[in-house]
Amino acid sequence: MIPVTSVDGPAVPPQPPAGAVPAPGAAHGAVAAPGMTPPAGWPAGATPVYPVPEPDRFTRFVVRLYDRSPRWAVPLAALGCVALGIAYTLISDPTRSDPTAAPSCVLKLTTGLDCPGCGGTRALWYVVHGDLPAAARHHFVFVFALPFLAYLFVAWAGRQAFGWRLPELRVSNKMITGFLAAWLAFSVLRNLPWSPFTSLYV
Repeated sequence: MIPVTSVDGPAVPPQPPAGAVPAPGAAHGAVAAPGMTPPAGWPAGATPVYPVPEPDRFTRFVVRLYDRSPRWAVPLAALGCVALGIAYTLISDPTRSDPTAAPSCVLKLTTGLDCPGCGGTRALWYVVHGDLPAAARHHFVFVFALPFLAYLFVAWAGRQAFGWRLPELRVSNKMITGFLAAWLAFSVLRNLPWSPFTSLYV
């Protein structure tokens, strides 16, 4: 029930000062700085809370750099990282490299088993060259996820750099769980020593 005064109508609860953080478990709107008692008229259950710590010098530098950068700078930097990965794949040509050549998968080098990511670099190489069957043979899960990842990146980069409003690809927790479960199953099946699973071995 809302308290009502005789003149001014509904009573307005006192507002906390700017920057104050509500205390967990305290009454509604109850905040207080350390070492201070709540002002008169505030709820009696007000609980002191810890102030938000000041960011360190490096964090302030990164935030200031981000605020002053043009909108397209972050998407361009992310695109540059992707381009570097593709360039490394093209230069190294993993399809012609020895399986034990550095850098090599530690799990495969020590156990002979394919790890969940084994074949991903070769799959990327085949994707760049337009050979999707060969790419899927080396890492089917990577090829399956690639168009979704590409769309998520384009939608994010377009919104950041140009303000585009592309249809959102909603990824629920169930979808993520299902994808991880399928990836785990693929990682197990590709190491089974029976046909047709041996065709997945890389």
